[in-house]
Amino acid sequence: MPYPAYMEESIRKVEGTRERRLKEELPRIPVGNRMPVLQEFHPDFVKTSMRELLVGPNKGDRTPNELADLLEGNSRIDPDKIDLTRIDYDVDALIIGAGGAGAAAALIAQENGANVLLVTKLRLGDANTVGYQGGTQAADRPDDSPVLHYLDTMGGARFTADPKLVEALVKDAPDVIRWLESLGVIWDKKPDGSMAEVALAGECVPRCHCCKDYTGLEVMRVLRDEVRCRNINYVEFAPAIELIMDDKGQVAGAILVNLETNELSLVRAKAVVMATGGIGRLHIQGFPTTNHYGATADGLVLAYRVGCPLVDTDTMQYHPTCAAYPIAILGLLVTEKVRGLGAQVVNIDGEQFANPLEPRDVLASCIIRECKERGKGITTPTAELGVWLDSPRIDMIHGEGTVAQNLPAMVRQFGRFDIDITKEPMLVYPGLHYQNGGIKFSPNGATAVPGLFAAGEVEGGVHGKNRLGGNSSLDLFVFGRRAGKSAAQHAKEVRLGKLTLDHVRQWQRELKKAGLTQVRPISPKILPDYARQPHDYLADYVTERLHAGQIKVA
Repeated sequence: MPYPAYMEESIRKVEGTRERRLKEELPRIPVGNRMPVLQEFHPDFVKTSMRELLVGPNKGDRTPNELADLLEGNSRIDPDKIDLTRIDYDVDALIIGAGGAGAAAALIAQENGANVLLVTKLRLGDANTVGYQGGTQAADRPDDSPVLHYLDTMGGARFTADPKLVEALVKDAPDVIRWLESLGVIWDKKPDGSMAEVALAGECVPRCHCCKDYTGLEVMRVLRDEVRCRNINYVEFAPAIELIMDDKGQVAGAILVNLETNELSLVRAKAVVMATGGIGRLHIQGFPTTNHYGATADGLVLAYRVGCPLVDTDTMQYHPTCAAYPIAILGLLVTEKVRGLGAQVVNIDGEQFANPLEPRDVLASCIIRECKERGKGITTPTAELGVWLDSPRIDMIHGEGTVAQNLPAMVRQFGRFDIDITKEPMLVYPGLHYQNGGIKFSPNGATAVPGLFAAGEVEGGVHGKNRLGGNSSLDLFVFGRRAGKSAAQHAKEVRLGKLTLDHVRQWQRELKKAGLTQVRPISPKILPDYARQPHDYLADYVTERLHAGQIKVA
């Protein structure tokens, strides 16, 4: 028996209400009425979870405690002991991060004549991109349009997104789908050859393009192959630990550390694209996460230290349906496509309590309310809370075999633990999923600091304070391509000055003035706290400073 007996009792109630719920559709909460449930139950509104920043371009803004500590962290380097004349790589465009945004930027930068170096903390393609399942939005149906896509996106963001960025997102979307297909992505299609699109939460019409529920894996397979086939130079296991500036105030490269040998490498670059992804492995407020191992906010830290303002870093996205049982897959994503196909969220008594296609922030809040205020959640043997996601309802709506055909990853994920989601519901609860905000940037990918561009989850403004499903992957490719093109153009025009690390010296002075040097960790973090953290990840001069007591890890 995959579920304990007491949980099976609740499942019998779910089964008992299923026939009635086939005809039951709860209304969505109107946009103007969503704030009360958000303010009372969404994690973003827990006042003690955030604090004001004391230094940097966002001084006075509130952000999660875990992120604030890193943004105000001590640099990993001593600028007086770095020889900036010893250049290991001299390129036009340096792309930091090798997920969907970084790979897209590298491909387009090369197409536009740039000599490209792609560097990544882990392996080529190890990124949140491979984990996205629900698909990619694009308005390319006869009954759809970029205008409708725009309105859905702005409404889902509670009208907090940057209109110019959203305009660029929705206008480029159809071409992104065509571009990915031209590279080899195999989108789901109907027998007549048209796209088989599904509706996700917050969309007025179906516009999400999928590859079953392995979409990110398929897309990253193609992009990885394309990077290799085009002979783009890439370096693995080499995270950036500091940006390099020139004496004109331009970003001019980065310092990398080899995680296997502890050797430092210096890259001089005429343009740098930051595509380092998200923040999930900081586990804000202790939430489990859907994110890959390297998602520790490195790009935010490095950009902030050279003077880039951040936007909307007071808001994180908690995906409403992440696995709550069994404990071995706690926090793993249960794609929104499950709800898009007709699965409902129901409580311990088998009753619906929210429309399953509410925007993610609203549905996450409703689930938390159902469990913590109303006491209608299910408690697991390890004291986790959850509600049922009634997946067997899908086959009742669309015909037997629909779940197996459209959700093979989910079937496999739970089948490993003898849970058959074609016959039994899944236990789910919100998990930390996405960094809504990030580096402030313009539609062409440029940031406030000359020579630095941003793409993908590391940037902010596209999604405001809540992201719709299918827009994050679209964001990767729209702004990855735009940033790659802009970086290549910038590299043709710029003239670099003398390389310098004076910004690090200034940063450490600001920390000291604020009394923070002794209480803030070394950043960027590189790997989560529970990863093996050998001291030799840091260069010898940092180890010397640690031993001398000049800096310490909080």
